[in-house]
Amino acid sequence: MPLSPVPVPVLGGGPAVRPAAGSEFAPLLRLVRDSGLLRRRGGRYAVEIGVNALALAGVWAAVVAVGGSWWVLWLAVPMALLGGRTAFIGHDAGHQQIAGGRRVNRLLGLIHGDLLLGMGYGWWNDKHNRHHAHPNHVGKDPDVEVGALVWTRAQAVDRAGFARFLTKYQAWLFFPMLLLEGLALKVASVRDLARRPAGERRVEGALLAAHAVGYVALLAWAMPPGIAVAFAVLHHALFGLHLGASFAPNHKGMDMPGDGDEHRGHLRRQVLTSRNVRGGRVTDWFLGGLNYQVEHHLFPSMPRHRLRRAQPLVRAYCARIGVPYTEAGLLDSYRQAMRHMHAVGADLRRTDRRR
Repeated sequence: MPLSPVPVPVLGGGPAVRPAAGSEFAPLLRLVRDSGLLRRRGGRYAVEIGVNALALAGVWAAVVAVGGSWWVLWLAVPMALLGGRTAFIGHDAGHQQIAGGRRVNRLLGLIHGDLLLGMGYGWWNDKHNRHHAHPNHVGKDPDVEVGALVWTRAQAVDRAGFARFLTKYQAWLFFPMLLLEGLALKVASVRDLARRPAGERRVEGALLAAHAVGYVALLAWAMPPGIAVAFAVLHHALFGLHLGASFAPNHKGMDMPGDGDEHRGHLRRQVLTSRNVRGGRVTDWFLGGLNYQVEHHLFPSMPRHRLRRAQPLVRAYCARIGVPYTEAGLLDSYRQAMRHMHAVGADLRRTDRRR
């Protein structure tokens, strides 16, 4: 039986890992640390950040060059994909993976989140921190709170009106709804500013405003109004779809612990609620390397590029101690997530058919 939970690092500012003697996580932590997989890779990140910045500049240059033609809409595709790379860098900065100091990581997060994407770094950091602490735990993980979608049958019971319709068919509507996610992230970031400390509010508010003004001004300068609106809509729709599709396979349809499961240690809390996505380099690139979600949740400060190397160690260790380790192909992972979402609305569909 696992011992009581021990402090683990989530995002910046969390306590250091000091597992209790004899805990299930302690031997795995020693193994991974001795393998050097927790060491930061500043050079690798410098290259990634530089290449991403050059690619973004190149696509924007192409937008300006062909902005007078409807052909410019094709450039929304690489723009959305590069937005995903930018989000992954901001994600890593939030986990303190990139630099040794919190200031540098925060600066990188502000640049890649607020300035380049218009997505609040502080808002996301707080939300993601709580998710890592209690993944898939209703009432503690903000990612399974009641919203446009719901994640348990208990949440579905009181749905009425249009929300009830969404719940009944949410598995079918999930990917179409992701087309709105790019805009929803920006709206949530702006709304969250009101509750942030004054200093953070000023900094992030200024950066979010700079992003919005710069984005609109660049499109208005590069193309006629009709094309500019179409480009902005398509860009944000594809970005939301890409980002949502990158995170959807990780936890949806996995174990959802309740208050009676608080005795779980760090290892079981993270492994039993996470799903890895199998695939080669293309899958790794498309999902940002976060398809190794089990390893990422166990070691959130591990540089994202090293998660692939950590996987065999974690998988073998889980097999040795008898902890289920879940993997699936990309399409199968989506299928499992959609099956869970469809089951959540089953009672509502059954009730409405009887009326």
